[in-house]
This record gives sequence, C-alpha cells and structure tokens, in this order.
Amino acid sequence: MQIAAIMKQFSSLLLAASSLLLALPALAADRPHYGGTLRIELRESAQNLDPAALTGTGPESLCRMVFETLTTLNSQGHPQPLLASSWQAEPGNQRWRFVVRSGVSFSDGTPLDASAVVASLRNSNPEWKTLVAGDTVIIETETADPDLPAELALARHSIVRRGNGSMIGTGPFLIAQSNAGQHLTLKSNDQYWAGRPFVDSIEVEFGKNDRDQMMALDLGKADVVEVAPDNIRRAQLENRVVMSSPPAELMTLVFTGDARSDDELHARNALASSIDTAALNNVVLQGGGEPTAAILPTWLSGYGFVFADFNGNSAHPPQPAPRRAQKWTLGFNASDSVARVIAQRLSLNARDAGITLDLNSSATGDVRLVRIPLASSDPRVALTELARVLQLTRPTFANGSVAELYAAEKSLLQAHRIIPLLHLRNAVALRPSIHDFSLSPEGIWHVENIWLSLEKP
Repeated sequence: MQIAAIMKQFSSLLLAASSLLLALPALAADRPHYGGTLRIELRESAQNLDPAALTGTGPESLCRMVFETLTTLNSQGHPQPLLASSWQAEPGNQRWRFVVRSGVSFSDGTPLDASAVVASLRNSNPEWKTLVAGDTVIIETETADPDLPAELALARHSIVRRGNGSMIGTGPFLIAQSNAGQHLTLKSNDQYWAGRPFVDSIEVEFGKNDRDQMMALDLGKADVVEVAPDNIRRAQLENRVVMSSPPAELMTLVFTGDARSDDELHARNALASSIDTAALNNVVLQGGGEPTAAILPTWLSGYGFVFADFNGNSAHPPQPAPRRAQKWTLGFNASDSVARVIAQRLSLNARDAGITLDLNSSATGDVRLVRIPLASSDPRVALTELARVLQLTRPTFANGSVAELYAAEKSLLQAHRIIPLLHLRNAVALRPSIHDFSLSPEGIWHVENIWLSLEKP
C-alpha cells in the first residue's frame, strides 16, 4: 500500500516535470526575444530619409527609426527628454538652454556632443541662433517661443550628422542599404544608447498600391502594410489585425492665393457650403475619418465642432450661387485613389452650386486637394506646422490658452485660403506574429520594441 502511494507520487512528479518541459517552448514563444526581420510595404516612394524632406507618416516613421530629436512627446502631447536630458528657458521664453544627454553616440561610434547638435539644428532652422556652451545647446529665437521644447520634437529637427553624402543618426536602427524610392534595409544599432532593438533588421518596399500590400500580407511576404482610410472597416470585418490612429491627417482644399474680388470670395464660400463632408466620410471613406470644418481635429483642440454649422457639414452657412459663373481647375494627386474619388465628388457638389471644377491629375490648379499629416500632438505646434505647409500666416502664442489657440485657428480660416473637408485616420494591418507595435496619436509607427514570434501553421 505504501509502495503504491510512493509510486503514484513519483509518477505525479514525472508528469509535472514533463509538462513543464513541454511548456517551456510555448512560454519562450510568448516572451520578447531577439532576432528576425520585419518586412514593411509602403504606398509612397521615399527617395531618402532626410528629415528635412519628409512627406507622409510612413516615411516619417522610418526616419524616426534612424534619427532622434532633442525631445519627444508623450501620449498627452507633453515634451519629454530624448537626446536632451533637461532644458530651461530664460525669462521671456526667447532664450533656451538644452543639456545634451551624455553617453550617446551616432551609429558610426562618433560621440554625440553639443557641437554636433548645433550643426544639425542650424541646418534644420537657420532662423534660430544656436550656440555651444560646454554640454549645453543655447537656442535663441526671433520672438518668444514658449513651445520650443515641443517644436524640437518635430521630425525635421532630428539630429543628423552629415558628410560625404551620407546621413548618420543616433536611433535604434541604421541605414544598411538604400535603393532610392524602391527598397530600404535598416539594421539594428547594436550600440544604441537605450538598448538594442529586438529585431535584427527591417526590409522596406516602396511604391506598393493598396491591393499589392494586402496581397503581400496574406501571402506572408509582408508583416506590416498600410490600410487606406476607406479600407479600414473592410479590413476589420475580414478579421485582420488592424491598428488605427485618431483622425490625424487633414484633407483640405487649398487656393493658390487670396481672393481677388468680392465675387471670387463669394464663390469660395458657395463652394464650401455646397460640399457634403458627411457623405464624403460615410460613403467614400466608409467611416475612415471625420467630417470637419476645422484645421485641427477636435480630439486635439477640444473645440473643432464649433466651426461647423448645425448640420456638421461646413464652416459656412448655405450660400446662393455665385453672381458670376465661376470656373476653377482642381488639382489632385492621381496616384491617391482616395483623392481621385473625392475630387470627382467635389466636382459634382460644385456643379450644384453653379461652379465648374475641371479636374487636373497633375496636382496643380487654381485650387488643390491635399492631404497633410498632423506633425505633432501638441496643438499649438501642430497648427503652426499646418500653417507653414499651407503657406498661411504663422500664428503666434503667448500664454498657451485654449482661447488663444481658437483665435489663431479662426484667423487662419477667415483668410479664405482653405476649405477643410476631413480628418483621416492612419491605419496599418499586421501579421499575427508582430508584437508590441504601437501608433502615436498623430499616426507615427513605433517599432523599437517590436519582436517577432513564430506563426502557427
């Protein structure tokens, strides 16, 4: 009896031990580990990752894998240390001091110091006066700039060491091979100051349309692909792994200059009131965005809805047809399928208002349909950057209040140079083997913590 009990206990121990051994591979597969190649496909063809010449959230996301800024923004849009360990403003917010983080090197092993930071910032913004003071960078602006720490988090202010036609950064990855506009290979930076990334390399294919990207994902030839705003709902219904940002890309009509007469100003208002932005979002985009009459999305400003009329369609009340027949050329990006369909709808809406819009797929015209990614999750910096890209008067801020922000945006809209239409979501589809991928509120990808697991057959 005692022997049988002992044998039973021994058998139980053997069973428990064997079960633990069997479970170890499964446990290991569920834990972050090093190795593997992340494969990405993008719609836009990026000629290089120069932070000074970025367009689109995909290329900017790649840029931020290689180059870093003095500051970064957290999920609430507040500046946090990155290559600068601390900072302080002198009275008046016109002269700032940023202490450069110690122990950081460029990917070629060259130590990062204040001189390298100053050389890079002088290239990204010649209007600033930048000086070296030991391990500190001093930045003087032409006027008071209380938002300078948040502004320095913009990708175009990345710290880059340039020389002999090459660009070197301090980020978690380095450029191993580049075939301009077609293919890019990034290799993990083993000496990265914040710790080596999990994946060994990243392979990027450019110039892939939406259909080709989704096919590559299904065939296991890509791990991360873009999802166009009008395809987000379909991708979710097909049970794909989809991640999307808040509405963070402005689609707007932009006039080439100021209205030259009262008649033209009246025609611009008539065009604005004729556009059914709710139908554009619900029918064309399948809910992939939000109708807007504001420059900033409501989730960022808190007041975007104030610019819409009671129907939520336009910033302007209904306007009668222009007193004189108005004819404009509407330019749009022919390679953007979303822009093409929306341009056609806008032409029909305008016709009902007595305005003729001749479509021009060369993206030039009297008025252009453009998409502009949100550059920052800080509302004042975001509005300033949108004004810069749209070639509108740069807003200035003194106290950072919501009332001040609202007044600045209202002033930009009252110039009648733009007609905001939609805020679009940025989205990606992932293979199930991708772990710890994240999107910032403005749609930038974060892959420094990504790791890959084996997919089940």
